[in-house]
Amino acid sequence: MNVGRAININPSSSQFVIYSSLIITLVFNYPFIAKVYASVLPDTLWEWAFFISVPTLLTLINMVFVSVFGAVFFPRLTIAITFIICALLFYAALVYGVIFDSSMLQNVMETNSGEAFSYLNMSFLVFFALLGLMPVFAVLNQEIKGRLSTRIKTLLLVNVLALVGIFLIAAFFYKDYAAVGRNNKGLVKQIIPYAFYDAGYKYLRDTYFYPPLPYRILDKHPVIKDAQHAQPQTLVVVVGETARADKFGSNGYYRDTTPNLQRLNVVSFGNVISCGTATAVSVPCMFSRLTRDKYDPRIASSQDNVLDIIHRAGAAVTWIDNNSSCKGVCSRVDSIAFDPQRDPTLCDGDFCLDEILVKLLQQNMQQHTENNRVFVLHMIGSHGPTYYRRYPENYARYHPDCPRSDIQNCKEQALVNTYDNTILYTDYVLSNVVKLLENIPNSAMLYISDHGESLGEKGLYLHGFPYKLAPAEQTHIPMVYWDSKFSDAEYKSCVTQRASQAFSQDNLYDTLLGLTHVSSVTYQPKMDILSPCKA
Repeated sequence: MNVGRAININPSSSQFVIYSSLIITLVFNYPFIAKVYASVLPDTLWEWAFFISVPTLLTLINMVFVSVFGAVFFPRLTIAITFIICALLFYAALVYGVIFDSSMLQNVMETNSGEAFSYLNMSFLVFFALLGLMPVFAVLNQEIKGRLSTRIKTLLLVNVLALVGIFLIAAFFYKDYAAVGRNNKGLVKQIIPYAFYDAGYKYLRDTYFYPPLPYRILDKHPVIKDAQHAQPQTLVVVVGETARADKFGSNGYYRDTTPNLQRLNVVSFGNVISCGTATAVSVPCMFSRLTRDKYDPRIASSQDNVLDIIHRAGAAVTWIDNNSSCKGVCSRVDSIAFDPQRDPTLCDGDFCLDEILVKLLQQNMQQHTENNRVFVLHMIGSHGPTYYRRYPENYARYHPDCPRSDIQNCKEQALVNTYDNTILYTDYVLSNVVKLLENIPNSAMLYISDHGESLGEKGLYLHGFPYKLAPAEQTHIPMVYWDSKFSDAEYKSCVTQRASQAFSQDNLYDTLLGLTHVSSVTYQPKMDILSPCKA
């Protein structure tokens, strides 16, 4: 039997628009309506009237939107495309708690194929088939009644009535909408598909339509202090991925997830926050002179970052990647790009274990032995949802784990176990970096994660939540410091005392200048975490 014919109701164009608008509201915007209900908690008759006006208003807006964007001339195609987009957004919102803003869209656009395919699983395919493909199949099998002229007239009438309804709702409930919006600032970002369209517009505008800014050199003549007299310095900066501070044993976690680092006499900073909740924002932001409050990706990409300053001062700077990319930070320094085919013992064709970074570091440390040198290792770390692919089998200490990508279907403890295994493996990789440096005089390692991760807390998974609304799980990050100068007990004691204070990725720029002894007009001593310990 032809399913499409069986459910063919031969609607008029106006009926088709109304039915489709109701589906977009009542099905795909269920998370949004549920959040509105939780915010209003209607009790009085007026409150119930206001709450009912929300899906009504959204349906009226949908009617106008789908009419304007093609439903007059291409109703089936317009609705089909809208349903496909809504189904994808609905899955992300319902399963992971994702809110689409411009930074989230940027993160999606900069995701490599390995990361993208890690989200494909049976749960997604079944969901998409039921709420994406089947509705589209039904839509494309409808026969829209009426001539074009008749469709235009009826749709004009429907849209006039919709606009009148929008005006009346706004007139009666304006104060209520303003109050709910003011007290729940992230609510409008959850309206499907309009939040996505707004984010898409902003991303395209900022990426492709704004004219490029002239490149700005922040310091033409930075220098390395005492470079002719001091022994060449080796600094390894490790950029972690998706690691949470509260999951580090060195920060008081009940599990000993960092046994190697603690044995190696490192200092763990337990009160550090990120610049963003996604790699595409946090990585360029943390190396930029701009602070989080003033961060603008266009400005950051068109001026020096701290690696440019250090390199211009005379240090050899090399970025080694085991993640999607350096997000433009390494554009003007030596870099080794991510290659999932590099080593069959550590790579599977999509990802590589982070031990590959230690191997590449060891090879590259044999170069530039007479110069100050900085290596930046960009980890895959604890990147989800396929956490189980971030560590070898012998590091699956905590059982049962969650060997699947549809993590929402794992038991809470299994998901936590899997994530904790990634931290345990990160500890092992970092300890190997320190061991490489132990026999090198005047060397140091600074590890800092790009952002954190939600593991089901508050109904959220993964990361990328709008920063102003993001939970601490996505912004509270670990930072670990080891230095050959820790043999000086006074210096180590000073650093340890600093470790309990509150810092952020805003401090990284000046801290790196301080660690590399670079004298620059851009240096702000008060922002250097280690500045008080140098005297």
